[in-house]
Amino acid sequence: MRSSLPAWILRARLSANGASDLLWRGFPASRHNLGAGDPPTFPPSVVVQVKALACELPHRLQLPLSRLSLSEIRREVITQGLVAEISGATLWRWLSADALRPWRHRSWIFPRDPDFATKAGRILDLYDRLWQGRPLHAREFVISADEKSSIQARRRKQPTLAPAPGRSTRVEHEYFREGAWTYLAAWDVHRAKVFGRCEIKSGIAPVDRLIHEVMSQEPYKSARRVFWIMDNCSAHRGQRAVDRLRSQWPNLLLVHTPVHASWLNQIEIYFSIVQRKVLTPNDFHSLSELEQRLLAFQRRYEETASPFQWTFTRKDLATLLAKIENKRFAPAA
Repeated sequence: MRSSLPAWILRARLSANGASDLLWRGFPASRHNLGAGDPPTFPPSVVVQVKALACELPHRLQLPLSRLSLSEIRREVITQGLVAEISGATLWRWLSADALRPWRHRSWIFPRDPDFATKAGRILDLYDRLWQGRPLHAREFVISADEKSSIQARRRKQPTLAPAPGRSTRVEHEYFREGAWTYLAAWDVHRAKVFGRCEIKSGIAPVDRLIHEVMSQEPYKSARRVFWIMDNCSAHRGQRAVDRLRSQWPNLLLVHTPVHASWLNQIEIYFSIVQRKVLTPNDFHSLSELEQRLLAFQRRYEETASPFQWTFTRKDLATLLAKIENKRFAPAA
C-alpha cells in the first residue's frame, strides 16, 4: 500500500480494457476474451495502486483539494494512466473492502499537558476505585462534573408536526430565540446518580452551588473522601480552586483532567445522552420549559441508570500515547 509520488505510476501502453499492457503480462491468467457486455477485469497491482492513491493527502498529489471524493479519485486514476476507464462502482467496491473513506475527516488535538499520562492515569484509577495504588473505602465516592453551556431555547415559528404513516416528525427550520441556560451536572460514577441545575451563566458561584447541592446531602456529607473530577475551566482551575473547595468541604478532593481531555470525564457521556434525548430537536417555548425538561429527564434517567461500563485502562492509555507520539514525529509531507 505504500507509494512514492508519482514514481509508482506505470508509464506503459494501455490495453483496450484500461489496464497497462505491462501489468497484464504479469498476470496472464487475467487475460481472457471479454464478451461485448462483460465488465473489464483488473490485476491486483492496479487495485493496490488505486488504494495507495486514495490514501494520499491531495497536496502530495499536487491537487488543489482538501479531500479526495470518489469522483476525484476516479479522475486522478485515469489522469495518472493507471487505467483507461473505470466505473465509480468498481472504485467504491475496492475502497469499501478496506473501509477507506478519504472524503471523510476527523479533527483531533495532540496532548500538550506535560503531565498528561499522570493526570489521566489517576482518573482511570478512580474509575477502577483506586487512589494512589490503594482501593477506595466503601464510604469514598467519585463524582464527575462539568458545565454544558449555551443551551438555547428555540421556539419554532410553526408548530412541530408529529410523525404520521410514511412521514417523520417535522420541525420548522426558523425559530425565535428565547434565551439560553448553562446546565451544570454531576455524575456519581459508581452509584449512577445524577445532579444538575440550570444557571444563566457559568462561574465560581454557580459551580459552588452545584457542589453544595451534592455535598450537603448524604452519603457525601459524612463521607471519608469525595473525589470530584473536573476539567480546567476558569471556575474550577488550578490550586486556588482546590483550596477554595477544600476550605468549604474538608472531605472534598478536586482532581483535574489533563488539558484537552474531556473524553476522560464521564459526565460528557451523560451530556451526550441529554443532547440526543432532550435537546434534539430543539423546540422549547421558553427557558422555563427547557429547564423543566432537563430536570425532569434527570429524574427519569436515574430510574433505570447504571454505572457506565468504562473499559479504557492505563494499558490502553499507554498504547494511545505511544501512537500519538509516533504521529507527532512523523516526517512532514
